[in-house]
Amino acid sequence: QVQLVESGGGLVQAGDSLRLSCAASGRTFSSYSMGWFRQAPGKEREFVAAISTYAGVTYYTDSAKGQFIASRDNVKNTVYLQMNSLKPEDTAVYYCAAALGSLLTVAEAKNVPRYTYWGQGTQVTVSS
Repeated sequence: QVQLVESGGGLVQAGDSLRLSCAASGRTFSSYSMGWFRQAPGKEREFVAAISTYAGVTYYTDSAKGQFIASRDNVKNTVYLQMNSLKPEDTAVYYCAAALGSLLTVAEAKNVPRYTYWGQGTQVTVSS
């Protein structure tokens, strides 16, 4: 069992940066690949980024490349999402999720059922 708690969301202006954190319980954090997803009102949950257990390989959706950076600290059992140059369209609830084992392709990273555990989400609102 892994429990995930996100933090770091808030209300910011366009162009600002935020760093989301996701703290995981348990002693096997390093065995899990971690993903970040978001869900805007009236829209489906969508993949943003993921970081694999294997060599910390990262995957991003096209819109996140160059704007968001996923990282992890296996000592602190925490995964991060650094979000830069935020835009109003980045407004959403952001969720972290854990998938046992390595993610080997971006298709696998995007696959919602691949992830077993989910956090409760943190709201990010970007004003124009």
